[in-house]
Amino acid sequence: MEQNENNVKEKRKLQCSVVIALIAGISAIICVSILSCSFVNYKKYSSGSGITVTGSASCDFESDLIVWRGSFSAYGSTPKSAYRSIKNSAEVVKEYLMENGISEDELSFSSISISQRWVTEYNDDGKRTGEHLDGYDLYQSVTVTSEDVDKVDEISRDITKLIESNIEFESDSPEYYYTKLDELKLDLIEQATANAKARVDIIVDGTGSSTSRLLSANLGVFQITAQNSDSEYSYGGAFDTRSRNKTATITVKLNYATD
Repeated sequence: MEQNENNVKEKRKLQCSVVIALIAGISAIICVSILSCSFVNYKKYSSGSGITVTGSASCDFESDLIVWRGSFSAYGSTPKSAYRSIKNSAEVVKEYLMENGISEDELSFSSISISQRWVTEYNDDGKRTGEHLDGYDLYQSVTVTSEDVDKVDEISRDITKLIESNIEFESDSPEYYYTKLDELKLDLIEQATANAKARVDIIVDGTGSSTSRLLSANLGVFQITAQNSDSEYSYGGAFDTRSRNKTATITVKLNYATD
């Protein structure tokens, strides 16, 4: 009786082993089939029958918006006197800009920041003995945003009157922008795509083949550099704001299946 039970167990183990082997074999066949199909598709579209070209387009344009920033400061022995001083400076700056054709809509004054001025004290031996509060420094900046690029350009280069009025004014370099940049990008993408397609046509005509369908299209980064300069392109895209005259460039990569 016991021997029969052992024989049954052995048969069941053998059956389980056969089932497991069959499952493993079927799984291996399926994996090989998937890999084979993937390899065939890769060969078909990536190396054997595909063609990839890159088209480009560029154009020169002039900025139509200027942003110019300047800052000024004032000193006072007390916060009240320092505030009175910087308020007077702000009025002189505003008057100067408006006299030169800047409207209030184009002007923006920042909030005032304040810092304490401390003086370090030393004894006759040059050893530091302490420090005392010597007054307050206040700072404020002004931003001019205008579509009249020539006007603001000229003002930013000549702040003599402000300096003569004892205003400690520091002028930043103007920043130049283009308000129709989205339209320019779309136009360049269209041109770059047409350029890429023209290159494909030349290649297939020369080889006696033909394209069947577009497999993929990739847009390159948008580059804006100073016109007629040696500015380098950036991996993430360049965006020059220092130059009034600029050059915009875009690339488009097309991948076609060929017959």
